[in-house]
Amino acid sequence: MTTDVLRRAVARLTAVEVDAQLAATLAQRLMGSNVDVVHADGTSLPFENSRFSGATSFTMLHHVPSAAEQDRLLAELRRVLRPGGLLIGVDSIDGPEWRDLHTGDICVPIDPARLADRLQQAGFVDVEVQRATPEPARRFRFAARTPAH
Repeated sequence: MTTDVLRRAVARLTAVEVDAQLAATLAQRLMGSNVDVVHADGTSLPFENSRFSGATSFTMLHHVPSAAEQDRLLAELRRVLRPGGLLIGVDSIDGPEWRDLHTGDICVPIDPARLADRLQQAGFVDVEVQRATPEPARRFRFAARTPAH
């Protein structure tokens, strides 16, 4: 559903999906639209440097199998974004009920208190990380840019 919302706001959209079946289903559904669906792993994107003006990450970072691979994904996003490119996203905050939802699934929580440093280490600037309010919010959002030059 996020792809449907985003595709109405931009001229062209590339959706990267790591799951082959989900990628095929999405590609079939959006055939003939302004969306290119690419089956790929975000830690090794098949795109040239500086290809995109923006990137999004909606409640998926915690599904990347390790903190090191999450950092590789952030570095890849930095690589494929143009100077001044924008990264925005949201993810969930760790907690018992949330962990119960991920039984049998990959779940490597993102610590929002450390995410700004991780984004800066990946090469982003103008980093913002905010917990949703009011407490006890179970999600956070983030935004960062690539350096302008």
